[in-house]
Amino acid sequence: MRAGSPACLCLIAPTGCGKSELALALAESLPLEIVSMDSAMVYRGMDIGTAKPSAAQRAAVPHHVIDIRDPGEAYSAGRFRRDAGEAVAAIRARGNVPLIVGGTMLYWRVLRQGLAQLPERDEDLRQALDTEAARCGWPALHRRLAGIDPESAARIAPSDRQRIQRALEVHALTGTPLSALQRAAAPPRGGLSLRTLALIPEERTQLAGRLAARFDRMVEDGFVAEVKRLRGRGDLNAGLASMRSVGYRQIWDYLEGRCEWPQARERAVTATRRLAKRQLTWLRAERDFDVLPAFSVGLEQRLRAWVEKHRMEMEPSELC
Repeated sequence: MRAGSPACLCLIAPTGCGKSELALALAESLPLEIVSMDSAMVYRGMDIGTAKPSAAQRAAVPHHVIDIRDPGEAYSAGRFRRDAGEAVAAIRARGNVPLIVGGTMLYWRVLRQGLAQLPERDEDLRQALDTEAARCGWPALHRRLAGIDPESAARIAPSDRQRIQRALEVHALTGTPLSALQRAAAPPRGGLSLRTLALIPEERTQLAGRLAARFDRMVEDGFVAEVKRLRGRGDLNAGLASMRSVGYRQIWDYLEGRCEWPQARERAVTATRRLAKRQLTWLRAERDFDVLPAFSVGLEQRLRAWVEKHRMEMEPSELC
């Protein structure tokens, strides 16, 4: 932790590890307010597929950085840092404990390390990359990225057009891998010094079956109807960041008639497992956090003890 910087508690885990439920349980006996660190929960109307806390849960425990954008709008890591910082300062001012909870690893990195100074987008270069991808596919460009920036490639899915394009663009414009620029980012002045606890499954198979079952529960709860409503608005499309979220993209393709339901379900479950794998890759590359085994016996009690141990480090302070 950086000297002189206010400590803030953070609970992080791959998708499907039950971090939101654990945070709600902690709030039953601790003066917690939850700051969401989830890139999809920021969007209104995306509730079932993001496992967003219910209205009743949010009435019982204050949540922040949820439902702050329309799905047609863009949202960035820089905007998250500002929103999260404002939420943390307000929670402290009320005398409560802010607990940042989520699995969007880029947001976690931005809170800890600040924002890298990256070049502006270059439309000509992007068009050239799009043209090349149309000819040989984004997985081929992902393989090229792996040759020049293996760290970024390990964190980006071979089908993630936007992030592959940006990583290749940054390298072409600067001659430096995106991951190196991100590592060199200066810590934000007066920013958060996170005390982080990660929930990590002891066996990956523990999580795989849970993710499939969770997706099926979401479908039973109306996930397909939720995507249908969003698609029916008429102003959204599958290329938007919101609609590229895991599960939403695959159901959108099903509604467009690009695949049958069994195929859409399998693609959604596979995409969710790949997301969890990427999140674990991020965590393996980091060191500055404590660990508890996800799904272990007595996890809630051990997590509560961890929060109690570190909450006294927190002093009221305003995030600049």
